[in-house]
Amino acid sequence: MNTAAQNRAGLAILSVLLGVGAISINDMLIKQLSGGYPLHQIVFTRSAIAILFSLVMVQAEGGWQVLKTDQPGLHLLRGATVVVSNMTFFVGLSVLPLADATALFFAAPLFITLLSIPILGEKVGMLRLSAVAVGFVGVIIMQRPWAGEQGLAVSRLVLLLPLLAALFYALNQLMTRKLGVRAKASALAVYIQGTFLLVSMLFYLVAGDGRFIDAGSPDALQFLLRAWVWPSDGDVWVFCALGLNAAVIGYCLSQAYRLADAATVAPFEYIGLPLAVFWGLAIFGEIPAWEVWIGIALILGSGLFVFVRERRKARILSRGIGTRR
Repeated sequence: MNTAAQNRAGLAILSVLLGVGAISINDMLIKQLSGGYPLHQIVFTRSAIAILFSLVMVQAEGGWQVLKTDQPGLHLLRGATVVVSNMTFFVGLSVLPLADATALFFAAPLFITLLSIPILGEKVGMLRLSAVAVGFVGVIIMQRPWAGEQGLAVSRLVLLLPLLAALFYALNQLMTRKLGVRAKASALAVYIQGTFLLVSMLFYLVAGDGRFIDAGSPDALQFLLRAWVWPSDGDVWVFCALGLNAAVIGYCLSQAYRLADAATVAPFEYIGLPLAVFWGLAIFGEIPAWEVWIGIALILGSGLFVFVRERRKARILSRGIGTRR
């Protein structure tokens, strides 16, 4: 691997670490706000703030012309996948412990590894595929298939929401890789925040007065559809922090996946797992159940194995020796 490629990989890894750190703070703050504000209000406010920061980065990366694209359909589709991923994850997060929701969402790097084969044409050998299978065993354990509905704190549907979010997140990052060859990270971030603004405004027009829920509605549905309220003085600063975090997330993750291949970047997202456990314990007093610890261990272990295999493959290829694993 030449020096330029190594530098790009190093910058990609730094970008994803910063982005995932911001995501962990973002999730903690949204969970804090989920009891009093609707999701579409939170999304609108943070995206309105974030797009201002993103437009500043547009100027730094070349000016307004970097927003021009000849692939508007793919950008729109990418934005839609981010919206679906965020909405489903945050609805689940509002009623699930932070570590549980995050651990289930970390099926995303597993999905990325699998989907990089048909979408990006990347080669993934049997050893890495086996590691992915082990990771999905961890996902199944966290779903507690042996427990009846009465033995679960939430419904099966809610437990599936972080997995659905993970699938759409994986699709988003793979499309970022395809678009990133020609688009700047700042432009990718602006398109994402613009999509969030559009969708949240549509939610407000349809359900902003809380007409579709009542006091007996499930907590997750309340979070999705309750009426907008003006933030308290203390929460105004939380909303501002969310906006700054959203700008960091949108830019850093777009930068990471445009600079390096998905299999190199994705494993570093696992730093979000210990961060979620930390925030869950420190802020909400949540201690993960044994199934979650096992799931975390299997997903983390499989992800690290995939990373080690990818680095070993890169070293072998740099010496001119082929490998099929």
